[in-house]
Amino acid sequence: MTPPSPNNHLDNLAAWSEITARQLAVEEKIELTDEHLEILYVARQFYAEYGFSPSMRPLIKSIAAQLDISKGRSIYLMQLFPPSPARIAAKIAGLPKPKNCL
Repeated sequence: MTPPSPNNHLDNLAAWSEITARQLAVEEKIELTDEHLEILYVARQFYAEYGFSPSMRPLIKSIAAQLDISKGRSIYLMQLFPPSPARIAAKIAGLPKPKNCL
C-alpha cells in the first residue's frame, strides 16, 4: 500500500485496490460491504471522468445515475460513510479530498 499523504489520502491513485480500500476503511472503523464498494467505484469513475473528487451533491447525482435512485440519497451515504460521506468515501477510494469538504 502506498503511504498516505498528510491528509490521509493516497499519493498514488493507481496503487489503489480493494485490499487497500479495506485497510483504509479499518482506519475509519468501517467494515466494507458490496454496497460500500459500489459507491467507491462510482467515486473513482467520477474522478477518472472529471479529474477531481466529487463533493456530496455530485456524488449523489452520479450514484443515482449509475446505480439506483434509492442509493443516490444523502441518508444512504451517511449510513455507509459517517460522518462525512464524500470525504470518507474519497479517502477509502484512494482519491484526493474533495475541495469543499472539511
